[in-house]
Amino acid sequence: MAKVYFHIDLNAFFANAETILDPSLKGKPIVVCSNTRRSVVSTASYEARAFGINSAMPLAEAKSLCRDLIIVDAHYHYYQELSRDFIAIISEYADELEQASIDECYADMTRSIQRFPRPLDLAWTLQKRILNELGLPCSIGIGPNMFLAKMASDMKKPMGITVLRLREVPEKLWPLKIADMRGVGKKTAPYLEDLGIRTIGDLANFKDTKALNEIFGKNTEQMIRRANGYDDRTIIKEWDSKSMGVSETFLDDITDYEELRGILRSLCRKLSERMLKEKKAGRLITLRIKYYDFTTTDRSAHAAAPVWSSDQLFVEAISLFDEHWNGEPVRLLGVSCSEFPQEALMQMDLFDESLARQMETDHIFKELNQAVGSKVFVRASDLLDKERS
Repeated sequence: MAKVYFHIDLNAFFANAETILDPSLKGKPIVVCSNTRRSVVSTASYEARAFGINSAMPLAEAKSLCRDLIIVDAHYHYYQELSRDFIAIISEYADELEQASIDECYADMTRSIQRFPRPLDLAWTLQKRILNELGLPCSIGIGPNMFLAKMASDMKKPMGITVLRLREVPEKLWPLKIADMRGVGKKTAPYLEDLGIRTIGDLANFKDTKALNEIFGKNTEQMIRRANGYDDRTIIKEWDSKSMGVSETFLDDITDYEELRGILRSLCRKLSERMLKEKKAGRLITLRIKYYDFTTTDRSAHAAAPVWSSDQLFVEAISLFDEHWNGEPVRLLGVSCSEFPQEALMQMDLFDESLARQMETDHIFKELNQAVGSKVFVRASDLLDKERS
């Protein structure tokens, strides 16, 4: 049976979320970002985009393009709540689902779509529910693989529903600019254009693979296949019961190593807390890096023994990060753990309770520090030592 993939993309997500919080902003040119000299635009409303403003543009430049531009501070926790509700709606229909970022996901709808009288009824249902229940417009791309579904969702915004079949690739995909191809970033496109590759069709039919190797490296064959409409990827179920993971999408792309290292440490702590709660330890640690141009790198490593603690997870994760980060701006980081052997679960049933109590107490004091707005120089381990004595 041929696969049917949906790519569902919330249109101008942060900007539309802000109009829900403040309806007076509806229909006005707004950008979401901090109002400082060095700020860059996170998201622009479609009214702002009409002036040529787009994401990643320096705020100073955006202001010069639109003197009536409204700058709105981000409410990231609210975006996360909307994102969870968005994914919950898609989950009601999807055979399998992969969240690509805070405002987009892939869904395998091969079986689900058969429950509807007409092929596009499922897409219309999803689009209507997301708009009516969350107040958010979205575009949906439908294709026989994940790449074509993604490219289709970009073809009509906002509130578009586009089908891109394999036989339609020469007509609909190949005329697009090479910079519009998923996986080709702003820095890569000029190198391809220097080779005479100005459209996706040019790449699909380019014969000098040696020249392409200098640009794409080991991904050359994959990029040529995608330009021809083929994609072998399948849904990665990050929240599958056979794995546990956490991730964070950033408002601004990050290039600072120490900042990324700190975020990775925080993610490992969160993952460790979840694993401890579920009494799980796993052998396979996977790191996900999503770059500014939405290209994604997933790399995994096997630990010598099942791990669960934040320190153990961090050692594996930072090793993967150091080895595979290419230095480009990062949009998302994620860490997951899988391959949970049964014997590891049995061992964790015998966990020394002092560790769990220490983690709980550390969490309490962390919240207390945040609440009082000052440092409280008391360590959870000190309190536990006193309690034992």
